[in-house]
Amino acid sequence: MGANDKLTVLNPTGFAPKITRKQLAARLDTLDGKTVYLVDCRFDDSDVFLKQLHAWFAEHMPAVKTVLKPISSVYLKDDPVTWKEIQSRGDAAIVGVGH
Repeated sequence: MGANDKLTVLNPTGFAPKITRKQLAARLDTLDGKTVYLVDCRFDDSDVFLKQLHAWFAEHMPAVKTVLKPISSVYLKDDPVTWKEIQSRGDAAIVGVGH
């Protein structure tokens, strides 16, 4: 570029969406005999972490059933079908959001 050439740039600042707070679920007394969903939100390598977590549970807490569950789309889109499955079949969920 020459000294008199102009360059157009865009501002990368984003705006966070408005959120509605929800109360957290009650804690379980134990995970023994429970089903824990490991939810992959498809965000930067969350599946890698959740596979490691799945293996950790198998080795260290074999009485806990874990289900690896990827959401149906990308992390920016809600997945009510998956949330209903977890509510009806699971006792807890760990949502993996990557690094």
